[in-house]
Amino acid sequence: MAPTPLWPSPVPLWQAAPEAVAAGLSGQREEDHRALSGPWRLLLLGDGSPTRHLQSLTGIAVDVEVIAMEADADLSHEAPPEVSELDRPWLRRQVWLRCGSHTLAWAESWWNQAEAERHLQERHQPIWRSLTAKRAELYREVDGLALVEAPALVAGFGRPGPYWSRHYRFFRGGRELTVIREVFSPELERWLGPAQHTPS
Repeated sequence: MAPTPLWPSPVPLWQAAPEAVAAGLSGQREEDHRALSGPWRLLLLGDGSPTRHLQSLTGIAVDVEVIAMEADADLSHEAPPEVSELDRPWLRRQVWLRCGSHTLAWAESWWNQAEAERHLQERHQPIWRSLTAKRAELYREVDGLALVEAPALVAGFGRPGPYWSRHYRFFRGGRELTVIREVFSPELERWLGPAQHTPS
């Protein structure tokens, strides 16, 4: 079977300022209609594993379906700026994250090709599991938060956007390993409640 080509990255409709993300959006105005509820802040701005969160919320193991994994010579303008800090040549991987019949997230990650060959030998395994094998230390830094849209996400989630998205980097020993973007389905409101905070 021929490999599936990489999909275009989702288009951001709104992005939080980097300093707001670094501060955990603590400076966000309550009257802003984009204000996130507490559970969604924990999911999007926390440093925990999203696949662990999804499994904990649903009680169902996360299944990783690889859409595409191939060389990415030219970054689109939608790619996180931190990708340019990775050594070339680059490889990009795109996946769906499902819990049973629930398609709850879509993700893409950028790697130096040699690092990808080292860490992604099990293509259908969650990235955090590959990187923390043998209890290796890992540091996650959330760099961006956005609302995005893409036709493929509408088809995959079965729900209209826009969708909450974040991107972050994994570091080991102070060295950047990968940049990951995750986009979450509105269906997560079933477990987390509404994403937007409603002022009392």
